[in-house]
Amino acid sequence: MIYDVAIVGYGPTGMALAALLGQRGRRVIVLERYAELYNLPRAAAFDDETMRTFQALGIAEAMLPGTNIQKGYVWMNGTGEVLLDIEYDNPGRCGWPAQYMMYQPHLEDVLDAKLRALPSVDIRQGHTVTAVTDHGDHVAIGVRNDAGADLAIQARWLVGCDGGNGFVRTVMGGGLDDYGFFENWLVCDFEMRRHVPGLPSFRQVCNPAQPISIVNIGPNHHRFSFRLEADADRGEIVKPENVWPRVRSFLGPQDAELIRVANYTFRSCVVEHWRQGRVLLAGDAAHQMPPFLAQGMVSGIRDARNLDWKLDMVLSGAPDGLLDSYQVEREPHVRFIIDKAVELGRVQTMRDPQAARERDARMLAARQANRKPDKLVYPALSGGLIANDGRLLPQGLVSTATRTALFDTIAGTGWLIVAKGPDVLSALAESDLAAWRAIGGSEAVFGLASTVGGGPLSDTGGVYTRWFDETGAMAAIIRPDSYVHGLAPDADALSALLHNLLGALGVPH
Repeated sequence: MIYDVAIVGYGPTGMALAALLGQRGRRVIVLERYAELYNLPRAAAFDDETMRTFQALGIAEAMLPGTNIQKGYVWMNGTGEVLLDIEYDNPGRCGWPAQYMMYQPHLEDVLDAKLRALPSVDIRQGHTVTAVTDHGDHVAIGVRNDAGADLAIQARWLVGCDGGNGFVRTVMGGGLDDYGFFENWLVCDFEMRRHVPGLPSFRQVCNPAQPISIVNIGPNHHRFSFRLEADADRGEIVKPENVWPRVRSFLGPQDAELIRVANYTFRSCVVEHWRQGRVLLAGDAAHQMPPFLAQGMVSGIRDARNLDWKLDMVLSGAPDGLLDSYQVEREPHVRFIIDKAVELGRVQTMRDPQAARERDARMLAARQANRKPDKLVYPALSGGLIANDGRLLPQGLVSTATRTALFDTIAGTGWLIVAKGPDVLSALAESDLAAWRAIGGSEAVFGLASTVGGGPLSDTGGVYTRWFDETGAMAAIIRPDSYVHGLAPDADALSALLHNLLGALGVPH
């Protein structure tokens, strides 16, 4: 048997990609060297775009019990003065709260349950990849299981989601752009025994004597992270008897159980090539970033969402050059996040007392002048399979004659033309429209019967009326990952946009 896609690594990136492909009916095998799920937290948060991906998988509601909606993010100096107070939107652009703090084992349990319910997905835990050979029309994968047996597996495509030190990146070789940002941190996770009044929910303590990050990591769990000197004794600092004194001003053993202590070196780097033939990289295997924006896991799931529909189309006959658009689109986005995270990290972990006083003075002056911090807006995708926009389509409430729900729930997440009214569709050639429908394309037209929803579509929340007004578009083509391929101000522009897209996808029309 030749699988459509082999995925190496069963963390959130690999799980999300396998679930997305498996939901399409693709034959997927997941290879993971560990025999069980890692039942301890690592990542701390995800955003509304990630929840939109979980919505597409039908597991958004199941994620909620393992999350807390985070309303804000506070930065304080060593004397307790508030330097920065960031508010998160609720809802965010994707129709869900903009920031969730999470307990990662719950997230992985939900994804695992989803995957095991998909008949086309084969999960092999306790299977270590030992060899990868690209034969041009398929990839041969050598595997050794926990019983010591050697197996040979074949797949048309392979995606390495096995982390920054993973086997697939090593096999691919190539350069690594290292930002030179190395910081040594002690990460301490606690399961709460009881509520502790005043325990910070999400705080950076910008104290030059001891920078600290305090975050809740989902219901009844909390994390304290301490910036360490590079020469700290790693064997000593992780001992529980040396952890409790660090947190005693916030909680004690009567309040919580220490469940995990780890010494991490935060890194920032980007792999030179994310694709080599039929082998691709995603998540930490392709890029690593410090955690100051809580975007590491999120970026991996964005990779999975970008790759999912492209692999599906290539497996259905689209030119495999479509996969070259993956890194073109995702790398600038990743580098923007790394740059911002490193910048924030250097502000937060400033160790020179005089420089820290000057930082505090600047930030306090801005706060006293009531200057709100700029909201961090991630850049639009560009190049690749983006014609003229590249931003996420906002998600709001819409209604048909029978129900009201979030847009994706009614319209789906395939190729979509979103139109302000029927006239803009008038210039579409019949051959283009037939080709559009052949790739699963549909139309959501506000104000009348659409090919989605089964009836007149109403902009219940007003999100799309505002969006059409802001963009000046009469219609837009939306990709399966909810990014806007292109905006069209009129019928002729939409016709040209669709015709060119079909050509780029290699679809006869």
